[in-house]
Amino acid sequence: MKKKTLLLFLSAVLACTALTGCGGKEEEVAPVVTDVSDATAEETEQEPEEDTEAPVEEETREGMYRSELTNEWIDESLQNQRPVAIMVDNEKTALLHYGLTQADIVYEMMNSTANGEITRFMAIVKDWNQITQFGSIRSVRPTNFMIAPEYNAVVVHDGGPFYIDPYLKNPWVDHLSGGFARIQNGKPREFTEYVTTGEIEKRLKSAGISSEYNEYYPGPHWQFAGEANPVDLSSLSGVLDCTTVDLPFGHNGSQLDYDAASNTYLYSEYGMKHTDPANGSKQLAFTNVLIANATHTQYDSNGYMQFNILEQNNRSGYYITGGKAIPVTWSKGHDMDPMRFYDADGNLITLNTGKTYVALVSDSRWDELVVE
Repeated sequence: MKKKTLLLFLSAVLACTALTGCGGKEEEVAPVVTDVSDATAEETEQEPEEDTEAPVEEETREGMYRSELTNEWIDESLQNQRPVAIMVDNEKTALLHYGLTQADIVYEMMNSTANGEITRFMAIVKDWNQITQFGSIRSVRPTNFMIAPEYNAVVVHDGGPFYIDPYLKNPWVDHLSGGFARIQNGKPREFTEYVTTGEIEKRLKSAGISSEYNEYYPGPHWQFAGEANPVDLSSLSGVLDCTTVDLPFGHNGSQLDYDAASNTYLYSEYGMKHTDPANGSKQLAFTNVLIANATHTQYDSNGYMQFNILEQNNRSGYYITGGKAIPVTWSKGHDMDPMRFYDADGNLITLNTGKTYVALVSDSRWDELVVE
């Protein structure tokens, strides 16, 4: 051990002498280690430190899961339950509507080229066991049977024109027609039919329709942002400030106004707030708004029609959330293919957590749409 130490000392001295003898600047030189076993702990190569930062874990809540329709937390017992798509009359006589604030997604579209191009709602409801009164309900159109399969939803309606008959034969279509509760409200009979407590479960069992997703379920429809990192459209191409959406629905004058306090768009029609007497007169509100430009075909002189939404690619539209709007394009293939919306860079849009409103606007009225 003493010999090795002496060798180390002599090596260091020789190294220093060589440097100073050349007249150069004196520098400190580390001693040459000839035997690694004699190096001190500080001189040995140290193992790289392990990354001790804990991975970010997705939030979980016992007994709950994120809804595939809104990304909100709901009871895990609903995870495999199919939603329903309830057809709701939108004539002024039908007001006030019951239950629409329970819907996860609301579609609004022209229902007929007659009667001022009146619109009708299709309300997608996941937790239909919570319904106490919903409607009033009315007839369905072919377009609705092209959209409801995107969610594997059971269509709830009261009849429809014979133009729906081919769609009823499709194996991916399930529906419940008529026979729901009649509530005497002083209005003509066509405005008195409502879905009430327990009726959907009873009717599904009676019809032999599964209440759970079946083999025709195409999977989750939307892509959602986490609540901790919500979508901000400010940096995207073509962004607009958007606090008002005035839809070109002349019969009822649909309008959505941004409420910064709740970060939602509040729905009004017929010049008044749309409120829900089944939910403490709460106004209908949406976190996400999607508007799609679509062509339509009129079947006959009675005004029966359908939107031509199948085999469509890159049709125009808007995505609106958080007080901002961006232009989008949309595409849809088969009945069961979700209608997909893309931003100007071709990226699939991401929705914020919350309810969604979707409007189909005829290309003949598109120029009358106000987004500002």
